[in-house]
Amino acid sequence: MHAPLKTRTAAEVLVDHLIANGVEHVFCVPGESYLGVLDALYDRDITVTVCRQEGGAAMMADAVGRATGRPGVCFVTRGPGASNAMAGIHIADQDSTPMIMFVGQVERNFREREAFQEMDYRAVFGSVTKWTTEIDDATRVPELVSRAFHTATSGRPGPVVIGLPADMLRERVTVDTAPSFAPVEASPGTRDMAGFSGLLDAAQRPVLILGGSRWNEEACDQVRQFAERFHLPVVTSYRRLPLFDPLHPCYAGDLGIGPNPKLIARIRDADLVILLGGRLGEIPSQGYSLLDVPTARNKLVHVYPAAEELGRVYQPELAIQSGPIRFAEALAALPAPAGIAWGEETDAAHADYLAWTDEVTEQPGGVNLGAVMVWLRENLPTDTILCNGAGNYAAWIHRFYRFRGFATHIAPTSASMGYGMPSAVAMKRLFPERTVLSINGDGDFLMNGQEFATAVQYGLPIVTIICDNGMYGTIRMHQEREYPTRVSATELRNPDFAAYARAFGGFGVTVEATDDFPAAYRAAEASGQPAIIHLKIDPQAITPGTTLDAIRDRALASRRR
Repeated sequence: MHAPLKTRTAAEVLVDHLIANGVEHVFCVPGESYLGVLDALYDRDITVTVCRQEGGAAMMADAVGRATGRPGVCFVTRGPGASNAMAGIHIADQDSTPMIMFVGQVERNFREREAFQEMDYRAVFGSVTKWTTEIDDATRVPELVSRAFHTATSGRPGPVVIGLPADMLRERVTVDTAPSFAPVEASPGTRDMAGFSGLLDAAQRPVLILGGSRWNEEACDQVRQFAERFHLPVVTSYRRLPLFDPLHPCYAGDLGIGPNPKLIARIRDADLVILLGGRLGEIPSQGYSLLDVPTARNKLVHVYPAAEELGRVYQPELAIQSGPIRFAEALAALPAPAGIAWGEETDAAHADYLAWTDEVTEQPGGVNLGAVMVWLRENLPTDTILCNGAGNYAAWIHRFYRFRGFATHIAPTSASMGYGMPSAVAMKRLFPERTVLSINGDGDFLMNGQEFATAVQYGLPIVTIICDNGMYGTIRMHQEREYPTRVSATELRNPDFAAYARAFGGFGVTVEATDDFPAAYRAAEASGQPAIIHLKIDPQAITPGTTLDAIRDRALASRRR
């Protein structure tokens, strides 16, 4: 006989379902609208990280989903809290990251009166989530939480938002706990693989582009073995660099911001492009110029887990609805070809990549960010997790740093500023034994720099690098291209970031010369505290190999013609 069910509050039922679904960490900013959940978490086996702003909490949840493939979870309060969290929801939506955000809501009998901090969550979040709902009936908590986990992880992963009326959370109900979710993975069919093999057999200049989410380490290894058997050139999409070892002889480079021109030419010249797992959005497609829209001049094989993305932008020669894990398994079963027509091209592609990433260009000022990135790649453990947000400084990461392990780069493809600090906190909570590095621009850092206090509160020895050039660099670069010499709203007056770190109880050091960086990094690491290394970057060093003056001069010359 089954034991009689215990009566629990709806909040307790919710927390029990988080545990049943394998949730070990939640991130939150507390609010009176979901006090029942905070109480239910009090003595449960879930680690709670209290953040300083809801946007940071949502970004931490996104980082967990990105690193693990399982939904990251955050709790925020209603109204202003939900509004603050929107930045993290947008990141998860554009990056195809599984996450679930629970939001406090006004009491059910107060709704539609514009009660204190009331919002219509379906209207607010509907366009940037896979599903937004509210739980009005406490007995439906098991059903709707289970659906949230399935929805966040199925097809193209993404965020789910669930509103929690405060009075509903206090209700006591007698319900069972639903079984834990299991991700559903689409698989390629026999005809799909036969068509794929036929296209590959007929190709002379193929290239494989890896992107998207839903990967795991085993799938990456199977793709590596496939690439080795076929000696196939492999490219990673924007901010998906850890999907393939950059030192592997088949690696040809990444399609990020400022990619190698030789790589772009090679893809345009390919007679078969295999796009596995990704969507090839605006940035990796170089403004949708890499492949013709809608019909590519190259033959295109597009493998993606969600049917609605296939043919949405590009009309492929062969569309295969499959997740990357199942497709990688199918690739592992393909026998090696009798002959390979493109072997020399693959060797040349890898040689071009190495030359591109070893050529540290000169730049103005005392600190050469390219040299700093090379030092980091040569001195940090290969399982280091590097987190960053958005800004021109990231161009040096993409070009010169090398990600040697799965899920070692945690960064938004939506290029959302303020992501580096909160995501580093999340990664150090999940992986306390690993080195976690946060790299930020100056304007970028100050959008969520208060989460440095969270790192101090929990004793998380993250090394944070702030690249300070005194401006919103990316916007300034575009401003000089479009409106040369007319500087407006892009200059910044920054604090002493080393002192900022010390004010919170961490370690801080300022670096104004490249040669001083190694000692500063070692000191930050040895401190055992959350640390900030304040890099003083010359404003002229706007991208690798290009100065701000050069961009302005080209723009002025173009206007004179």
